[in-house]
Amino acid sequence: MLLASVDPQLADLSNNLIYSAMAVYTLAMFAHIIEWTFGSKGAVAVRSAEQSGLAATVAAAEDTAKGVRKVTVKVASASGGTTTLTRTALADAGATVVTSGRGDEDAADGPGAAGTSERGDLAGRIAVSLTVLGALLHAGGVLTRGLSVMRWPWGNMYEFSCAFALMMVAAYLGLLAAKKNVRWLGLPVITAGLLTLGIAVTVLYTESEQLVPALHSYWLAIHVSTAIMCGGAFYAAAVATVLYLGKEAYERRLAAGTTKARSGSVWGRLPAAGTLDKLSYRINAVVFPLWTFTIIAGAIWAEAAWGKYWEWDPKETWSFITWVAYAAYLHARATAGWRGRKAAYLALLAFACWLFNYYGVNIFVTGKHSYAGV
Repeated sequence: MLLASVDPQLADLSNNLIYSAMAVYTLAMFAHIIEWTFGSKGAVAVRSAEQSGLAATVAAAEDTAKGVRKVTVKVASASGGTTTLTRTALADAGATVVTSGRGDEDAADGPGAAGTSERGDLAGRIAVSLTVLGALLHAGGVLTRGLSVMRWPWGNMYEFSCAFALMMVAAYLGLLAAKKNVRWLGLPVITAGLLTLGIAVTVLYTESEQLVPALHSYWLAIHVSTAIMCGGAFYAAAVATVLYLGKEAYERRLAAGTTKARSGSVWGRLPAAGTLDKLSYRINAVVFPLWTFTIIAGAIWAEAAWGKYWEWDPKETWSFITWVAYAAYLHARATAGWRGRKAAYLALLAFACWLFNYYGVNIFVTGKHSYAGV
């Protein structure tokens, strides 16, 4: 098989586009920081803090005569008193009422990163626009990297890292495009994407080159691309899980009266713990079948390239461990009734396995899957 030569101009263009994307992402990160800053300092009305139900002690009662569920929320006001609000009042105030992770309480989503600050909201919208521009430049960098050698652009760890960072951002933008209120994800996603690209261009960088013959297969497009998509989605779920743990602890302190609601606090502006928990679970549940397919596709490719479906190579072993960890998390949620912190810890353990499989195995463990140039 005659391999195409490397096009140095396209390779240089790819590098320039990646660096340009990093510059735009940096601007987007600062715009998100400004959004959060204005959200904390903006003149948020006391009514917003009260009607959002952030300092909630929640009581629910069934109106059996009318068959209507009534929910009253007692919230602490800035003056130290309490205000009782119904679900209808909360809805009229624009708050989203969700069932908490414990399943027996209701809480309201916070107003978002920008709070009620118009300047914060403007900064957030600018940040999203910059993120879209950065993603387009980023995608161009990944595409031209592949065109420079006429193959799929994830044949080594540098290329995989660039594609993985792109998928992080794409997963976030996809949720926004689906009309999900997840702009609060912007700052952690952009920050992680920048860190991933920074490590890629400084530590993992490999010149554009052809791959060993065993990797010249259509399975490179199928197996590795699905692994990249899974990684980006798993990251979004992990961020939601970490924020859930913080928000759930904040809500418990509010309920116990050990802290007071502050309309401009970071935790107060985030979605309710139940919302974060559900988002994390749904992402992991949707992506898990794709991760299963990724492992199966890898086994089929291994048989075609090496003559065996499974050899317990370190990459294969840790891919299976990751699969077991996510399967245990989903099984516990579905059958054992696990909710809240226990399930969250298991989800984070599964993501830690994925990260070790990516960085630890590739860099520190030698095997058939060891990436070139690392």
